Amino acid sequence: MANSSETLFTTQDTEAETHASVAHHEGGEHAIEPTAFGLEAYQWVSVAMLVLLLIAFLGGKVHKSIGGGLDSRIASIREQLDEAKKLRAEAEALRQEYADKIAGAEKDAAAMLDHARTEASAIVERAQADTEATIARRQQMAEDKIAAAERGAVEDLRAEAASAAALAARGLIAENYKADADRQKVDEAIAGL
Repeated sequence: MANSSETLFTTQDTEAETHASVAHHEGGEHAIEPTAFGLEAYQWVSVAMLVLLLIAFLGGKVHKSIGGGLDSRIASIREQLDEAKKLRAEAEALRQEYADKIAGAEKDAAAMLDHARTEASAIVERAQADTEATIARRQQMAEDKIAAAERGAVEDLRAEAASAAALAARGLIAENYKADADRQKVDEAIAGL
């Protein structure tokens, strides 16, 4: 009998709860929770957690393969970064080398320009000295030619003057001295001896 009173008590509580839940539903306070495939919401949450845990344990291999893939990708990216650093260092070294070469070339060009200016000024000085020497030589040659021409002209004039004087003297002698005068002069000269 204790059993039947206990069953009766449970049945009455269940009916009271059903009436209370219907009253709440009709009053709009509390609705009945839906079920699917005979499972209620908390049971579905438990099933979802179980599935998630199974996926986590069974998918650990997937996680490891994904992690391994990511690790290999990270390693290749690190290698590429290291190679890029090496290439950058080489590029910097080449840039510095070319900058040094350019600076050296600029110094060489400046030195060559200074040397060329020095040589050009020396050539100009030599050309001026050579020009002055040539002018002096040509002037001396012209003066020598002029002096020679003057001497030649003077000698020609003397020769012509001597020739003219001789002609004039012959003419004067021929006019002033006759054969008698010549004998007289010869006699005087002999007597003076």
